[in-house]
Amino acid sequence: MRVGVLTGGGDCPGLNAVIRAVVRKGVEVHGWEFVGFRNGWQGWQGPLTGDSRPLGLADVEDILTRGGTILRSSRTNPYQVDGGVDQIRKVLADQGVDALVAIGGEDTLGVAKRLTDDGIGVVGVPKTIDNDLGATDYTFGFDTAVSIATEAIDRLHTTAESHHRALVIEVMGRHAGWIALHSGLAGGASVILVPERQFSVDQVVQWVERRFEKEYAPIIVVAEGALPEGGEEKLLTGEKDAFGHVRLGGIGNWLADEISERTGKESRAVVLGHVQRGGTPTAYDRVLATRFGLHAVDAVADGDFGVMVALKGTDIVRVKLSEATAELKTVPLERYQEAEVFFG
Repeated sequence: MRVGVLTGGGDCPGLNAVIRAVVRKGVEVHGWEFVGFRNGWQGWQGPLTGDSRPLGLADVEDILTRGGTILRSSRTNPYQVDGGVDQIRKVLADQGVDALVAIGGEDTLGVAKRLTDDGIGVVGVPKTIDNDLGATDYTFGFDTAVSIATEAIDRLHTTAESHHRALVIEVMGRHAGWIALHSGLAGGASVILVPERQFSVDQVVQWVERRFEKEYAPIIVVAEGALPEGGEEKLLTGEKDAFGHVRLGGIGNWLADEISERTGKESRAVVLGHVQRGGTPTAYDRVLATRFGLHAVDAVADGDFGVMVALKGTDIVRVKLSEATAELKTVPLERYQEAEVFFG
């Protein structure tokens, strides 16, 4: 059997660990051959045109600890390309590829589900730092992103205290506030703001002033998709990607200005941005990504296509791609209310 592997969507730590596990088990246990398609579903590369590289044991020997992806990635939707699906089918046939392992988030696995419906055998592996994929308890990349954000918050505490100023830390999270919630709790934030619950600027200011009254510097962690009551998302540009997503950003700077104006206290914003995506994966993400890769190979061996490997408790299970992409996994109200105890 010859199996294709690709990574799509935003990069994150742990992608290479999946690739390594897939190739190691596929070659050593089943004797398969592997081909890696570059740049995800990319229109001018990847499975749409057959830009690929062989993946043997030597190619994955030293990639476990590396961030990013040796196959590179992109946010491309083949269903937005004329004849895209037929071209993918042709490339796979020309290269003798019998199945695909697609490693990605909501958009990449949404494409994988449609390709399976169109007769192409795909097994999905869940990847996103946002941890917002349904049907799995955790995605790899999330733990690393939270660890990076938490370390940044720890460092910002000291400079905020030294200057007695408020610091607003903007983290990633378009529609789900998991990174903000976990890093904010772990970092002892004074306020945590998430997309799932609109916030009152007046209330935030009250929490900030209460913190100043206690002779502490306020730390506000805000997800990029958080919304003030009656407000709109803050956009970096009006441009949309192939899946219709606009680029968010700017809520941190906007909120810092509001705090300064309303309290008379100095307030600064720090946008962590793609720092959260880069670097070496944590031990947890390395193990989770490796287990996902091993179980993805099992699904291919069983001919069980149209599924995604998922974490349920401590077990790796298979779920339908349709279930995994049906809806985003967002922060429940009760989880947010746990954090509210520490606000102010």
